[in-house]
Amino acid sequence: MNDDMHSARGAPAPNPPRLLDLLRLQVRALHYSLRTEQAYVQWVRAFIRFHGLRHPAELSGAEVEAFLGWLAAERRVAPSTHKQALSALLFLYQKVLHQRMPWMDDIGRPQSAARLPVVLSHDEIARLLAGLAPWPVLQLFAQLLYGTGLRLMEGLRLRVKDIDFERRAIVVREGKGGKDRIVMLPAALEAPLRAQLAEAHRLWAADRAAGVAGVQLPHALSRKYPRAAESWAWFWVFPQATLSTDPRERPLGGEGGARSPSPPPQRRHHMLDQSFQRAFKRALHEAGIAKPATPHTLRHSFATHLLLSGYDIRTVQELLGHADVSTTMIYTHVLKLGGGAVRSPLDQLAVMPPRAGHHARESDPPCYLPTPIAP
Repeated sequence: MNDDMHSARGAPAPNPPRLLDLLRLQVRALHYSLRTEQAYVQWVRAFIRFHGLRHPAELSGAEVEAFLGWLAAERRVAPSTHKQALSALLFLYQKVLHQRMPWMDDIGRPQSAARLPVVLSHDEIARLLAGLAPWPVLQLFAQLLYGTGLRLMEGLRLRVKDIDFERRAIVVREGKGGKDRIVMLPAALEAPLRAQLAEAHRLWAADRAAGVAGVQLPHALSRKYPRAAESWAWFWVFPQATLSTDPRERPLGGEGGARSPSPPPQRRHHMLDQSFQRAFKRALHEAGIAKPATPHTLRHSFATHLLLSGYDIRTVQELLGHADVSTTMIYTHVLKLGGGAVRSPLDQLAVMPPRAGHHARESDPPCYLPTPIAP
């Protein structure tokens, strides 16, 4: 009995989880995306550093408002960035520290101004795609985004099983809001996509021969179907050339006890979004396009060009995966800036060329004449 008590007293106590690890665990428990997790960790870390590494449990509403005020006044962040930082701090206090203080309801939330999306013309799209010609895979990916209206990460996360050539359809799994939807498969991309899948299959076969761990699967499917991660159906349409580790498979610091967990396996992940963004920016410059376009601009252009072609707004809403048609209505405002806009009165003036050697004076008749009215 004494030996057992002595060994229990002498055993090292496991390290308690760190605050940021608790934040990560809570984000994952609520099934938030990896991007949301990374953003919340970044803002909470910045908040702690702003207040001299003091623990957030020791701080209150005054310190939160001071940090947000610094972001707005000194850093001059956009209202959307301001709201993201506020959401991260509220999540920290409510879900991680389990504090519900009156000051949380008193903190003002900035109002984001409605802005029109950047849209490229058909000619600009053609020039942009031509600028991506040095990178055939990235050019194909850009064509896919413009031809289907997919978001950047929706395109990168496409699996082999999500492309249905017979029905000419692409199934988007767990898009924004965790919703699935179906979009068209452009006929012009059928042959290029088949060639891309052939290249991906060669990479998949090499991984199987080398004993590489299977691809990442959503939720707990890897436990329910242990062989699915190594199957061809779950492989990426646009795989990354090199192996890497999944950030959510890495052990969280401070959680382990005496025995440290084994390192996560090297897996084949999908193509990195930074690779496409860098090539997109370079192609934009090569095409001489001065608009502040991003890969998401291809989605905006897809929706606007469909409306210009006469498709109804409900169809466009379903293809984009918008929960409310009011979100899709923003593209109708873009249409008013194009060929369907109200004609300017300046364009209706019949400008008369000045007579040689004659200079207009205030007493002279106007330099334009109204259109005669037929009797």
